[in-house]
Amino acid sequence: QVQLVESGGGLVQPGGSLRLSCAASGSILSVNVMGWYRQAPGKERELVASITRGDTTNYADSVKGRFTISRENAKNTVFLQMNSLKPDDTAVYYCNCGVVTATPFGSSRYLEVWGQGTLVTVSS
Repeated sequence: QVQLVESGGGLVQPGGSLRLSCAASGSILSVNVMGWYRQAPGKERELVASITRGDTTNYADSVKGRFTISRENAKNTVFLQMNSLKPDDTAVYYCNCGVVTATPFGSSRYLEVWGQGTLVTVSS
């Protein structure tokens, strides 16, 4: 079983910064793509940023130049540094990871795992 634990959300004024963290734990052989999604009230969940194990990154156009995704492979942790925050960034942010886990039968399998979500509110 694999769990993702997120932290770092909260209330921030426009123009401010926040840093989100997400740590994967459990029966993990490797973590492949790690990413952050967000869902604002009344809207669909959307990809914010993703990063491969080799540090190739991808960003939504709306956050390019303001957000930076990074990871620490040794700790199975992904970060999202969010700068110049805008009210439109208000949403629940979810961590998502592609994880290779061990099975009780000595083989491995690939799982897509989601975190519980952390609320980011940008307001004055």
